Amino acid sequence: MSFVHLHTHSEYSLLDGANRITDLVARAKDLGMDSLALTDHGNLHGAWSFYQEAKAQGIRPIIGCEAYVAFGDRRAREKPADAPGHYSHLVLLARSREGYRNLVKLSSIGFVEGYYRRPRIDRETLAEHAAGLICLSACLTGEVALWLRNGNHDKARESARWHARLFGEGNYWLEVQDHGIADEKVVQAGVASLAGELGLGVVATNDAHYLRREDAAAHDVLLAIGTGKDLSDPKRFRFEGTESYVKSEEEMRRLFPGRDDLFANTQLIADRCEFDFEKRHYIPEFPRPAEYATDGDLLVALAREGAKRRYGDPLPPAAQERLDYELDVVTSVGYSGYFLIVADFIRWAREHGIPVGPGRGSAAGSLVSYALGITSVDPLRFDLLFERFLNPERISPPDIDVDFCEERRGEVIEYVRERYGRSSVGQIVTFGTMKARAAVKDVARVLGVPPGEADRLTKLIPSNPGQPYVSLKEAIAQVADLRELVNQNPTYQRLVDFASRIEGLSRHISVHAAGVVIAPGPLTDYVPVCTMPGKGTGSGAAEDAIITQYDMVGLEKVGMLKMDFLGLTTLTVLHRAVQTIRERRGVTVDLDALPLDDPGTYRLLQTGRTAGVFQFESGLATDALVRMKCDRFDDLVATNALVRPGPLDSGMHLVYIRRKRGEEPVRYALPELREILAPTYGVIVYQEQVMRIANVLAGYSLAEADVLRKAVGKKKAELIREELGRFVQRCIERGHSRKVIEELAAQIETFGRYGFNKSHSVAYSVVAYQTAWLKTHYPAEYMAALLSCAIGDTKTVVHYIGACREMGMEVLPPDVNESGWHFTVVGDARIRFGLGAVRGVGRSAVDSVLAARAQGPFTSLHDLVARIDLRVCNKRVMEALVASGACDGLGGHRSQLFVALDTVMADAGLRQ
Repeated sequence: MSFVHLHTHSEYSLLDGANRITDLVARAKDLGMDSLALTDHGNLHGAWSFYQEAKAQGIRPIIGCEAYVAFGDRRAREKPADAPGHYSHLVLLARSREGYRNLVKLSSIGFVEGYYRRPRIDRETLAEHAAGLICLSACLTGEVALWLRNGNHDKARESARWHARLFGEGNYWLEVQDHGIADEKVVQAGVASLAGELGLGVVATNDAHYLRREDAAAHDVLLAIGTGKDLSDPKRFRFEGTESYVKSEEEMRRLFPGRDDLFANTQLIADRCEFDFEKRHYIPEFPRPAEYATDGDLLVALAREGAKRRYGDPLPPAAQERLDYELDVVTSVGYSGYFLIVADFIRWAREHGIPVGPGRGSAAGSLVSYALGITSVDPLRFDLLFERFLNPERISPPDIDVDFCEERRGEVIEYVRERYGRSSVGQIVTFGTMKARAAVKDVARVLGVPPGEADRLTKLIPSNPGQPYVSLKEAIAQVADLRELVNQNPTYQRLVDFASRIEGLSRHISVHAAGVVIAPGPLTDYVPVCTMPGKGTGSGAAEDAIITQYDMVGLEKVGMLKMDFLGLTTLTVLHRAVQTIRERRGVTVDLDALPLDDPGTYRLLQTGRTAGVFQFESGLATDALVRMKCDRFDDLVATNALVRPGPLDSGMHLVYIRRKRGEEPVRYALPELREILAPTYGVIVYQEQVMRIANVLAGYSLAEADVLRKAVGKKKAELIREELGRFVQRCIERGHSRKVIEELAAQIETFGRYGFNKSHSVAYSVVAYQTAWLKTHYPAEYMAALLSCAIGDTKTVVHYIGACREMGMEVLPPDVNESGWHFTVVGDARIRFGLGAVRGVGRSAVDSVLAARAQGPFTSLHDLVARIDLRVCNKRVMEALVASGACDGLGGHRSQLFVALDTVMADAGLRQ
């Protein structure tokens, strides 16, 4: 083969490319090609996944981009008077690591500096970042082609000459295409002339936006969705013909007979493009004090100091041994800076009164994390394993996700930006895809199907959170009503056909809710970035948020330091409740110091009063706590792990409950298992228990045991058989019965379908216990905080008001003289409704009422209206306040107040 596709688009040419990367690479392989380029419009979103897929299928990946080049300055919005368009296209291919770095720079500059309708670069940026790149003159919208189509051969020659000089000999190629468009013949003739005049090579390409010819109609639907037009609109943007697919070499040669050079040149270019991503991790150096030579030195000092605060001085032998081991692993693999960075922003958050969770995920298994204050869970107390977090034998970056107060999470991100440099910190892209329902709605709109009919169809497509995704084809097969509707209507059949073809394609980009990446220097030295106007830190930043073009998976694969800054509303509830307790009662509650054996708290859980208890509000979780007569913290941890789809399906939660209640004997296949499984009554509940079993019975190191744990969790039959076979053999070699061990191995394999991370379960059970403890001992303050955090969600507010009444507490109606924005505690068993929860009354209106009330209570409706700002407290707001009962204390019945409103507001309006 001597033809390589050098101009192709994937789904990441959003709503323009219809090629899924897996299918695109497979098609090139099926056609016998050894290389393939990906050149999406203006971005590198798909570069990593394309690279990975091509390597997996034995194809040479060529990372590229079809750039938008401004005529004139990239920052200017006006088109130069003599320009043939607002911008032109230019295909850029990375032939080396330097070329890839420049491609990253150019794509990023297009978004950050040149974005106006499209991410545009210009000749200035090209001149700065041309090294290591091969350039093709692109399609009919390329600069050379635009001038040729306008009949300006001199301008076309100038353009070609400039690019040829810039990129150097053998790195600039003229491009010809033939999709059956008349103008392409004009360009072909002009290119032939220019090639002779300037001594430039020519390549043949096909502007492949979809996979096969029969996909052209679905691609046209995609274009209509992207432009917001009806498919039948004669004026909308569309491709001419059905030729923009991934063609075979034979099909291409028929288009350009006798021109072997056009195809040989594509192979020549491909052979020169040798780029591989580096296998390394990029962790920023921590801004440490001068007396510490390395991040490792500082980490060791801070961890030892913190461990003494946690465990006392001298450290207990177990703590000392674990600390030394963890520090040795962390410093030897080069992750000291990671721990220091996380510890630093958590310290800053706590110093600024921002609530931080006790831990999340496997990080709670690290004693170094506990010593540094990253987590508040003692891993020794709960037998949590460091190797579950960071395996020294299978090195991958640690993953420390942190929960912050929902309302102030953005402040922490802003601190990180200031600390490490705004250009070095970015949020992370995520791609919205066209799920079955969304695809049907989008296609229905462009086909002109009435919204009511589209809604009828989409409501028949199963979409249940937490359940396996049901594709459109699966829905039609499973749902008889949907199948009948489609079969009876040709329009619906056409709709479903198109929707099935585009289902799953990326539709738009957005910002990951929690992901943040920190680079050792400017992000654009490492990964491509883009912008999303208006998506700042969450704390009101006006500037465009810098977000990476790679998603979370891609960033991890290319070695970037990423972490999740998650917002957890429960932390806001806890903080608000503790604050109210201090203000009302003068009592300071230290949530981290609560005893975990409070009888009153467990009585609350045993009786099923779990409304507002974190993680345990569902009927299933409540039922489990009641049936097992939950009376210890281990029960909370186990229930948190068991009340999930996998364990529930297996019935293991019922085994746990029966054994705890003494209705079924607790059995251990071997005496050595007693210590490991006694806390869970012989039931394997946690991933860490599998690791302990392998450690004790097979003599695995905990690092080896973590490999086994990962294998059974991946649900790959061959891998599971291999790892369990090794486990069985090691156990037998240590003298254990084959029959017993094989039965245990079968249990472990079953466990792999539902095993849960104990570190995470413990950390979140701590939060759950804190909420239950506060609800038990300070019910009014806790429920007021809970209701306040639900403002804006009427259904949840009503639910929690019902819970208050069950507890014997009275939720009083709103009152302009007593309510705040939030729900307010006005007695040990009385809560005043918050004005913020009154529908139709916004924040600015409530602020106006509270500011006026600060001067003294309102004595009448006239007094209230006279003192508030009527620009924000209009008639609609006042009617809402009266209807809610907030003005009942001002005299008169509500009907009388409604009647008086017009007169009172008119009078006050004249005075204001």
